Amino acid sequence: MAVHSTLTAAQWRSGEWLTAKRVRAYAIILLIIELAAFSFLVAGTHGWIVPLDKPTTTDFVSFYAAGQLVDAGTPALAYDQAAHLAAEEAVVGKGIEYQYFNYPPVYEALFAPIAYLPYLTAFVLFEVLTLLLFLRVARDILEDYGSTALLALIAFPMVWWNIGLGQNAFLTAALFGAATFLLDRRPVLAGLCFGALCYKPHFALLVPLALAAGGYWRSFAAAAASAVVLVLASVALLGADSWHAFLVTASSSHSMYESGRILFGGFVNPFGAMRLLGASVPTAYAVQAIFSTLAAAIVAIVWYRGASLPARAAVLASATLIAVPLSLLYDLMLGVVAGCWLLRGSGRDAAPWEKTVLAIAYIVLIDSRALAEHAGVPVNTIAALALFVLATRRAFAELGWVRLSREPAAAAPTR
Repeated sequence: MAVHSTLTAAQWRSGEWLTAKRVRAYAIILLIIELAAFSFLVAGTHGWIVPLDKPTTTDFVSFYAAGQLVDAGTPALAYDQAAHLAAEEAVVGKGIEYQYFNYPPVYEALFAPIAYLPYLTAFVLFEVLTLLLFLRVARDILEDYGSTALLALIAFPMVWWNIGLGQNAFLTAALFGAATFLLDRRPVLAGLCFGALCYKPHFALLVPLALAAGGYWRSFAAAAASAVVLVLASVALLGADSWHAFLVTASSSHSMYESGRILFGGFVNPFGAMRLLGASVPTAYAVQAIFSTLAAAIVAIVWYRGASLPARAAVLASATLIAVPLSLLYDLMLGVVAGCWLLRGSGRDAAPWEKTVLAIAYIVLIDSRALAEHAGVPVNTIAALALFVLATRRAFAELGWVRLSREPAAAAPTR
């Protein structure tokens, strides 16, 4: 069936062009392209196209090697770069670029049982299971279990970045999304999900503020308790030395992110955008502080004033991407959580052009890092800021602070 037709400017502005038929067709096309590109990259990085001078790897080897060090009874060595690199090379071969492990021992403990599996099996199992968990949460938020929504979620570009890099953004987004989804119906369980984010603690930066401002004290207590229990369990299993080693590593990790070893085009937060644009480190930190403060203030206001759950959840998820000290392109999976809440909450306070903005953000992320590196445009940050603005506008509209202008104002009555 044809999905193309001549669209008027009004249809583009209103979002009427984004029909279910078009979403499905475009998602299928994009997914085919992504699968082809992904297959080519897998073949290339495994030396199946041309021989490689040295082995290649992904971030996942860092997690897996840390788990193996736990199994060997030396968990603190995950924070010793020489020992950790040796463990990585034992998995995939000598000559790889070192993949840092800057996660707390809670995350290290998670990989202790996973590391008993063969490396590729562990990789595939971790990515598939966390992706399935994320898809379940996202579809619950959307209240849409149809194939069109599923295709759009799977075709989202950061899904393939996350898999290709062997990262954990599916797990982070699933926990965050589940927590917001359960907040009103199962507040304690929601708190447990928020607390589990202690494996990547900076992504819970605004959570205590939101829960306190919204009066979700049961969730607040459950989140704190679950985080404490997980930390204490990791101390009991791995020893206090692991936490000491982690804290030493974490205190110096900022130099790596400031240096550009991780390409600034892959950053999402304003700090990375400013560094991409050539700003100095102090200037980038100052801009980041401004945006973090603004994001925190808006979260506090929206949650305190009692906007609807979809609006509050979208603000919290999108604000987190802006406020945290480090967010990278695969972390935009959390932006999907915000987008799902915006689509679920599309009611009288939703502007007709919001779907078009979301679609544009979706499209420009197809190869955002390359666009950022070659054109010097911080695409990831712009997309995250657009999402945050949409969520904030929706919440402020609900609270009566933004005037909607979807329809022309009625003429004043004549006498």
